[in-house]
Amino acid sequence: MNLFNEKTLEGIKNKLLKSHETIAVAESVTSGFIQLAFSTAKDASKFYQGGITAYNIGQKYKHLHVEPIHANGCNCVSGKVATEMALNVCRLFESDWGLGITGYAAPVEESDNKLFAYYAIAYKDKVVAQKKLVAKQEDSFEVQLSYVNHLLDDLKEHLIKKQPA
Repeated sequence: MNLFNEKTLEGIKNKLLKSHETIAVAESVTSGFIQLAFSTAKDASKFYQGGITAYNIGQKYKHLHVEPIHANGCNCVSGKVATEMALNVCRLFESDWGLGITGYAAPVEESDNKLFAYYAIAYKDKVVAQKKLVAKQEDSFEVQLSYVNHLLDDLKEHLIKKQPA
C-alpha cells in the first residue's frame, strides 16, 4: 500500500541530491506524514534533515518562533503561521528547503467545521510558495494524505523550476 506518490518522492529526492541541498519539515495538521514520506525514501539521510510536529501555539512559538499574538488570534491556522513554520524549520535544522503546514483535518468549531490547511515552501530564507488547500474528503486520514500529496507535488514543481532536468 502506497500512501504517498512514489514518483513524486523519487523526483524530490533526485533533485535535492543533484543540487546537494537538504530539506526539513514543520507539521501540524499532517501529524508527521510528511516526515514519514521523506524517511521512506532511499538515501533519505543524504537530503532529509528532519522534522517537527508541533500541534499547539506553545510548541509552535517555542520551537518555530511563530508570532504568538497572530497565532493565538487564528488558532495557529493561517498563511502567516505556515510561512513562519517553513522559514524557521530551515534555521532549526540548518536546511536549504523548509516546509510548513497547518490546518484542520477534522471538523472543529474554530474552523466553522470546514476542512482546510495552509502550507508554505521556503528556500534559502525566502518563501517560494504559500497556498491554501480546501479538503474535498471527509475522512481525516484521507484529508491528511491529500494535503501531504498536494504539498509534495508543489515542492517537486518548485525544485524542477529551480533546476530543470
